[in-house]
Amino acid sequence: MALDTACLQIVGGGLAGPEAAWQAARQGCRVRLYEMRPRLTTPAHTTGGLGELVCSNSLKSEAPGSAPWQLKRELRAAGSLLLACAEAARIPGGQALTVDRLRFSAEIERRLAEAPRIELVREEVRELRALDRRAPVVIATGPLTSAPLAAELADLAGAAHLYFYDAISPIVAADSLDYEHAYAANRYGRGEPDYLNCPLDRGEYEDFYAELARAESYPLHAFEQSRYFEACLPLEELARRGRDTLRFGPFKPVGLPDPRTGRLPYAVLQLRRENQRAGAYNLVGCQNHLRFAEQARVLRRVPALRRAEFLRFGQVHRNTYLNAPAVLSPALQLRRHPGLFVAGQLCGTEGYVEAIATGFVAGTLAARAALGLAAAAPPRASALGSLLAYMQSADPGHYAPANMTFDLLPPLNAAAGLSRAERHERICQAAMRDFDSWWRAHQPAGAAAAS
Repeated sequence: MALDTACLQIVGGGLAGPEAAWQAARQGCRVRLYEMRPRLTTPAHTTGGLGELVCSNSLKSEAPGSAPWQLKRELRAAGSLLLACAEAARIPGGQALTVDRLRFSAEIERRLAEAPRIELVREEVRELRALDRRAPVVIATGPLTSAPLAAELADLAGAAHLYFYDAISPIVAADSLDYEHAYAANRYGRGEPDYLNCPLDRGEYEDFYAELARAESYPLHAFEQSRYFEACLPLEELARRGRDTLRFGPFKPVGLPDPRTGRLPYAVLQLRRENQRAGAYNLVGCQNHLRFAEQARVLRRVPALRRAEFLRFGQVHRNTYLNAPAVLSPALQLRRHPGLFVAGQLCGTEGYVEAIATGFVAGTLAARAALGLAAAAPPRASALGSLLAYMQSADPGHYAPANMTFDLLPPLNAAAGLSRAERHERICQAAMRDFDSWWRAHQPAGAAAAS
């Protein structure tokens, strides 16, 4: 593919990069997408597939009126590739959009391989200077951006990177569980009973807590700070905050009565299936930085896990991201280098759907810039615009990545007498109206499509 001003270069094949590639191709751009795996891997990845889900296999709530639902609603209305792939790979997960991660990745690979405007290049981009800068570049290399590229990006941005540590949960084999000490249920009985629940009585919980408190973790490097993302704290870090912190967090039993007793357990560990056939389960909320042998020893104190076979242990890895309010424009461009767009976790958001969303924005706006078409960031009232607005308005001196939550959306001017559900419904209606108006002005002209 010969490069010209109607070509877009995208670095990174996680979630944001493929979404950006698809949206840019839909706009009419030719796209060159670079991904270094499987030639070069990272401490967290296990495959060379595009869109590999490293942590959870859940793309958050599908409950109408919730903030994650509204963000996905907007992306679906605009033809998100990755949400279509997620639907094709969907498995039962209660009110969450849960996917078989291998099928999800394979579907992304298939759709991109069939797109004539998209060229996938399996090689590492060690420096942006090696790319043809006559065409726009979208950097979507994720939280594990390689050191050479991260150093160059810091230099180009004119600001030092911030960082935090993220953690991933263990996965156990389904046939190694003790089902006499577990029961299927969704919290409050909503929907199908898609979660496997492992109850603990008070004595079992106290025993588990005591073993967790004395378990040995992997040491952090001397030059690194222990700055965890608050929405994804390691299990042992939660335990340090108090004996009952787990019972009010990932082990909360509320809404999960044990059908054998009719009463709420003292604590509950939930397991979520990893694939359609339920051959493996993810330990929800059990991300940790313990040594592997310690993980097995501690987690097997849970009665249902006493003979558990661990297919993957929990891990903690360094996540790198830009100080978005200091260095990025509302269109996700580096202010000092407007030909460079940033998407995914690297641009300062947290979460799978948020990465897809910023890939959607960067791919759409970068393509329109390459084609000489008018472009503007999504409107403030939309969920997508609210996420970007947070990235612009947050205090750059204390910036932390954000998930899509309702407090990012603008409140109603007149909400007296309305219930919480009614307020959320009206906010979502306003968000959708504004998003639809914006998308009508930015959707691909004529029959332009990636395929």
